[in-house]
Amino acid sequence: MRKTLAWAALILGVLFLVLAVVYWTVPASSLPTYLPGYEAGVAAVHFKHGLAALVLGLALFVYAWFTSVPKRS
Repeated sequence: MRKTLAWAALILGVLFLVLAVVYWTVPASSLPTYLPGYEAGVAAVHFKHGLAALVLGLALFVYAWFTSVPKRS
C-alpha cells in the first residue's frame, strides 16, 4: 500500500510542477476554463497560483521520497 501511495504522490507531484509552469507562462485569459484563475480578457499571469502549485508539487515529492524508504527492522 505504501508503494502505491508513493507512486501516486510522485505522479501528482509531476502534474503540479507542470501546472506551476503553465500558471507562470500562460496569461489568465488563455488558461483552460476549468483551471482556477481563468479570467477573460486579462493578460497577467498568476504568480501566486503557480507558487502554490510548485510548493504542493515539492511537498508531494518529499512525501513520496519518505514513504518509499524501506522500514527499519
